[in-house]
Amino acid sequence: MATIPDKIPGDQFVPNIASAKKNMRKSRAAAIRNRAQRSALRTALKRASAAGSPEDRLAAVKLLDRASRKGLIHKNAAARHKSRLAKTAAK
Repeated sequence: MATIPDKIPGDQFVPNIASAKKNMRKSRAAAIRNRAQRSALRTALKRASAAGSPEDRLAAVKLLDRASRKGLIHKNAAARHKSRLAKTAAK
């Protein structure tokens, strides 16, 4: 995994306490990871709605379930997306 720098341009402050520095590193790493996962989820949803192949829909549903379980998106949002996918698949 790439190292996350202590100081990033635009930061309000850099903490002096070791635990606060660690929390900042952890939150940055989580934000980067969440951004990547959210992007992958959106791409899968676009692919599933555009192409409409069963494999793409299945992959999107799997990603939605995982994102919901991990707290990346709200469970009702995941349910809404899955419902819309199923609705377009039924047409």
